[in-house]
Amino acid sequence: MQNPAMSSSQLRSPSQVMRLTRMGASFPTRLSFLRTLMRQLSAESAVVTRPVWNIDDNGFGHAVYTVDLGGFTYSLVAFSNDLPSDQRTDRVIATAWDSTYVLYDGVPDSAEIARLEANAPKQEAGRFTPRDLVLSRANKSVRLFADVVAALRAGQQPDTAAIRNVGYLMRTTAVYGNGKFGIADRARIADRPGLSGPFMAEMLSVWLTRGFTHDLVEHMGGRALDPALKRHLGIGNSTGLGMAPFLVSHPVLLNNWMAARETALARVRDVTQLSPDQVAQLIHLGARATRHLAEWTVPDAEHQARIETLRAQWAALMALATPAALGKPDAVNAMLTASSAYGLDAQELTVSWLLEPMGALIDDLADGMASPGTPKLDAAMTCTNLASLCETHFQWALDLDFDDPHQMTQFWYVSEEKLEPRLGLRFEEEGADLESPLDIARRIQSLYRALAGRPDRLANFLMAHPEHRFAARRVQTAARYPYSEIHDNLTSADCLPIDMLRCKLAFFGASKFDPKSDRWTRINLCQGAPLFDELDNADDWWLPEFNA
Repeated sequence: MQNPAMSSSQLRSPSQVMRLTRMGASFPTRLSFLRTLMRQLSAESAVVTRPVWNIDDNGFGHAVYTVDLGGFTYSLVAFSNDLPSDQRTDRVIATAWDSTYVLYDGVPDSAEIARLEANAPKQEAGRFTPRDLVLSRANKSVRLFADVVAALRAGQQPDTAAIRNVGYLMRTTAVYGNGKFGIADRARIADRPGLSGPFMAEMLSVWLTRGFTHDLVEHMGGRALDPALKRHLGIGNSTGLGMAPFLVSHPVLLNNWMAARETALARVRDVTQLSPDQVAQLIHLGARATRHLAEWTVPDAEHQARIETLRAQWAALMALATPAALGKPDAVNAMLTASSAYGLDAQELTVSWLLEPMGALIDDLADGMASPGTPKLDAAMTCTNLASLCETHFQWALDLDFDDPHQMTQFWYVSEEKLEPRLGLRFEEEGADLESPLDIARRIQSLYRALAGRPDRLANFLMAHPEHRFAARRVQTAARYPYSEIHDNLTSADCLPIDMLRCKLAFFGASKFDPKSDRWTRINLCQGAPLFDELDNADDWWLPEFNA
């Protein structure tokens, strides 16, 4: 039952949602891309086959996995290489990896496999074609991979504590799509069912890669892993600063992701009476989240303290989530109100939890999370109207004092060696003259001041001041897409890129964030996700727990 007094248009405001600290408290939801992909595969009764397995007893060679999705066939071509231990690193400067992968459009013949074998291990130094959709690489977990193989060879299952604590056999250090390094442009797959959503090709590649890691240790160990252990083994990922600017450079896409989640929450808030099944599911999922949090431990003392705070606050919230309380009218809003007494982590986990039983109500929103392109500038707008839009949508930026060095401490640039985004210290390091346009707040403020007293059209203004074209388009975009801008100064000393990383990775479906600094983190993808032969039960793995 929905509450007619509350319109689903009553969304949380951008001024609340689009702050870095809240974005950095994001959790995966049922709208996360991996979840959406698994539902699509399940709906189509997809079957993964392995037409090629050319792997020797030491685990080196290549394999091919194929799957049909949306009327097209895709193949993961996996290469396992003999990598000396002293060359294994998560850093982007690496030039060799334990394994490399290509998600291929179709089924490769022997000539195509040979081409990929010559190029995939080189990664960005290789040569690729439009048949190559995703390029990735991964390294073995030094804490787990060899021990799992050794246990299987000894006729035993691996140590359950190690499986629980590490949670993956390999960790990717990059998963490239969308035309990078000569692979297929997104336009090739943008309209294909199953891959039309954001990052769906990359998520398919990651899920197939996870299955390859399972097969590889079973092949090397000569024994099958227990399915419960295997299910808990996801794919690790090491993600650094290079991912952070993406949310800033794709404002419409960011808006569509956030708007989908916020619309989902608004729809769920409209439900005035939970059904008995929904109450039971929330209680079950709340307990699962408690166990998931208990398993989430990280070496960083500051972040571990944050997790422990979340555990305590979540326990307090779950003490309120009794069958009787959840059975009362307007229980959803009551739980959201209760969560507001706690930290942002607890608040955002509550949002994710409340969305989970509501698939029939919200899953359709996943269809609107892609972006058709970049908004065009409306040069016919008057300068007066544009200035008004600045005041309406960017007052937070207009209020900043850029004469304060604190607001200008950092600058973003692209490294010459790896063409990757980097963050420099303006008053200590060179390179600010090559600054990337992520200083959105400063640019908006400069635009606003330049617009003062200009009643003419924007076209005339920009002819005289073309340096403000970028900011003008951002303002117009924010007027149409309210969740398109982060409401914080990205050059401030307070800006922590890890917050942007976590927001994006949560939309991928990542969990168990393990920050190594404020600029890079390790995560787990596909942990708890269905195995290749479990797609008939593809949608019950939110915040998985260890069940072996």
